[in-house]
Amino acid sequence: MSKDADDKARLDRLTLLADAEAALASTLNLREGLRRACCVLTGRLGDWCVVDLLDECGRLERAVVVHRTPEALIPGGYEGPLPPVPVDADGPLPRVMRGAGPLLLAPMSPPSRAVNPLHARQLELFEQLGAHSAVITPLRARREVLGALTAARTDPGHPFTEADLPLVEDLVRGLAVQVDNARLYQQTQRIAERFQRALLPELPQVPHLCIAARYATAQAVAQVGGDWFDAFVLPRGDTALVIGDVTGHDLHAAITMSTLRNMLRGIAVDRQEPPGEVLRRLDIASRTLQQEATATCIYALVKDPPDRIGPWILHHSCAGHLPPLLTTAEGDTRYLETGAGLLIGLDPDCRRPTAVDELPPYSTVLLYTDGLIERRSESLERGFARLRRHTAALACEPLDVFCDELLGGLATDSTDDAALLAVRPVPTPT
Repeated sequence: MSKDADDKARLDRLTLLADAEAALASTLNLREGLRRACCVLTGRLGDWCVVDLLDECGRLERAVVVHRTPEALIPGGYEGPLPPVPVDADGPLPRVMRGAGPLLLAPMSPPSRAVNPLHARQLELFEQLGAHSAVITPLRARREVLGALTAARTDPGHPFTEADLPLVEDLVRGLAVQVDNARLYQQTQRIAERFQRALLPELPQVPHLCIAARYATAQAVAQVGGDWFDAFVLPRGDTALVIGDVTGHDLHAAITMSTLRNMLRGIAVDRQEPPGEVLRRLDIASRTLQQEATATCIYALVKDPPDRIGPWILHHSCAGHLPPLLTTAEGDTRYLETGAGLLIGLDPDCRRPTAVDELPPYSTVLLYTDGLIERRSESLERGFARLRRHTAALACEPLDVFCDELLGGLATDSTDDAALLAVRPVPTPT
């Protein structure tokens, strides 16, 4: 081979390595990233490509199957759970799952020659997709096999050879590191999300009040943040409602959220003061114990009417949060914008107002975080208007349906977490 040809071959090799790794890193979704990487490989290395992955419990699954000609694949016909990896590790794929490889396969054996169910599934795939040669390589990171990558060629005149093994091994080595990183990231996110969900309260059962809440993680990105809601009954009988959002989208934000929630509960139960004063005390406590934390928050009290008929009274104070939305049973809507003040963490010495609003029977007060209404490249006013339209249309629905429909209709494409808390006074039947 001439020097120019040798240089071109090295450049092509490096380009293929870089493109495959870039394809995997182009999304936070591991399977979609592997699918994109396999599309690169099937375009320049083989005719089809398969990735099998072990889950945290040791179960093997065919995660991705990509063909140069997509029409050659039966939709949903190849991916899914695989038989267990046998202890004796007979057969190419079982051997690779035990750490051997890369292995060159040519010629192919028929499925009737399989020595165990996992081997049989691999040979069936070779037969169904017309493989004449293949390379199977373990996805190995930190001395652990995470899965296997199989690249196959269908042209008997252009088979894989021993000369291809170093390139495939280099490709898979880089992909394995990214697979391991993606799994670690997803594991961290799952732990953070479970932690955040574990902090969400059980809603109290309050006579003559319906209370419902929902929480949804962002769909567009795998992040966890500081959104929270709370509801509890004070010793004097008032029902406390809380919603808030700590600045940030990480585990630290979720931990800060937990601290603020617990501090607010303690202050509210101990002092039983107007909401503005409770938020002022929370701000002082936060500045003392969480000096760099900032958060938005609404603290509200629902006070029952003496005759249980109405109107109920809502006392509320807002620390930089989006205003509550009141929707009457007739579908009239208005934002409760009085009682607004600074975020928690900016100025603990500032006075915080407490607003008072009447709640007609069967009206709905909605507290929510910005993930429910904010959209990129859209004004906040449009988000406010959209929320009003939705709540007006749902005014007569049961409160659980009201919340489900809001979350399903508004938060499915959000890039932020969304939490909502709704309360509806229900008078005693006469």
